[in-house]
Amino acid sequence: MPLTDTAIKAAKPAEKPRKLYDADGLYLEVAPSGGKWWRFKYRMDGKEKRLSLGVYPDVSLLQARKSRDDARRQVLDGSDPSAKRQAQKRANAVAADSSFETVARAWHASWARTRSKKHADQVLRRMELDAFPQIGALPIFNIKAPQIVAMAKKVEQRGAHDLARRAIQISGQVFRYAIGHGLAEHNPCGDVQPADVLAPVREQNYARVEVAKLPQLLRDVDDYRGHVRTRLAIHLMALTFVRTNELIKAEWSEFNLAASQWRIPAGRMKMKSEHIVPLSTQAVAVLQALQRVGTGNDLLFPGGHDHEKPMSNNAILFALYRMGYKGEMTGHGFRGIASTVLHELGQDHAVIELQLAHQERDRVSAAYNHATYLPQRTALMQLWADHLDALRGREISLP
Repeated sequence: MPLTDTAIKAAKPAEKPRKLYDADGLYLEVAPSGGKWWRFKYRMDGKEKRLSLGVYPDVSLLQARKSRDDARRQVLDGSDPSAKRQAQKRANAVAADSSFETVARAWHASWARTRSKKHADQVLRRMELDAFPQIGALPIFNIKAPQIVAMAKKVEQRGAHDLARRAIQISGQVFRYAIGHGLAEHNPCGDVQPADVLAPVREQNYARVEVAKLPQLLRDVDDYRGHVRTRLAIHLMALTFVRTNELIKAEWSEFNLAASQWRIPAGRMKMKSEHIVPLSTQAVAVLQALQRVGTGNDLLFPGGHDHEKPMSNNAILFALYRMGYKGEMTGHGFRGIASTVLHELGQDHAVIELQLAHQERDRVSAAYNHATYLPQRTALMQLWADHLDALRGREISLP
């Protein structure tokens, strides 16, 4: 029977909490101390939960029923009212203290849910070392571009050039989070180009064979009798000339073989933007062979000891060593070879640079972009694969 104000006022405390039920999950809990609390009982994901709706008589019976009805609608819509309340409390806490560090930690807690613990811990540690000492105590809505530059230069002064750039990037993510939550109106990191305010990073030179030795290298790879997945990885690296890290961490979900495309997510790209790799018919054939070999999970190239992790960075390098190319060739060297040969073949410089995923400041015209010039890059990749077949003197041997 539904509760009435008369029954509620007449309810006396007992040695243990008493529950006076109304309807649809609403009840009044009378504590031994005499306090009277409104509760809403509901089920979410098969578990029984309770939501506090306030204290009687501050919250009347009519108000409690209205709050119950609001909570019931959330449950019917698949939303947990208790979790929603906790999220609002966290948002209110962030709004109450909008220092950069507070907002950054709130962003990190949200962002880290979909990342590995190791990677998330590394990002938090970078902020604690690089950003918080410089701008952590400042109200996030007052931070301007010069303060971002000063922070990055402080990191650069200790010789951590890559981390200085990374500090700007991570801080930018924090500002985007702040803007989305109404805690800031502008992202000052967007006004800062690392190339304009930080010293250039010297590019590492990777060993690569002379172009004249490329035909023999291709035949040696094809004749390699080590692990078949490693051989296919080197074939795919030669055909796509991606970076080693981009290849070994590749997942099948990134590939559309019917469309002959590989979309490498931004998080794995050096320049932190999604990169499209058009797949030649030869590259598709290698991938289909890899499917026949089987990998056991979504990774194309799982590790030999732990199949849940990608193969080692050194797997390709050591395979090249065993072929006799120690000090002469690295997996990354295919990028330099592709650039040299494609230029010699008269291909468009800007299209080559785009396919190499180099930065626009590296003399790539701003008129080019990844989506618009996809047909030119598709033709470039097929030309390259056909050229490798011609140099090898035969098609790739596939399992």
